[in-house]
Amino acid sequence: MPTISMFYGILVSMFFEDTDRHHLAHIHVRYAGDKAAIAIEDGRVLAGGFPPKQLKMVQAWIEIHKDELLADWELAKAGEQLYPIDPLR
Repeated sequence: MPTISMFYGILVSMFFEDTDRHHLAHIHVRYAGDKAAIAIEDGRVLAGGFPPKQLKMVQAWIEIHKDELLADWELAKAGEQLYPIDPLR
């Protein structure tokens, strides 16, 4: 699963093979022992669980980088190399 960003201990990845479970464009996030799939469109949790403070950071990051994330989603669908995205600062 390609990592596209890392910030404040949060690892953000994206891959396309799991569209049977999540048909929406989404990212996968990991922090400590927590994992979740988060929709790019509205930042909602599609699967898993995530600490509230870190989820708010991820949702803010998604809002800032939504266009880049959707561009990476299209690349993932095409099986192409994803571009890294700047971390939350």
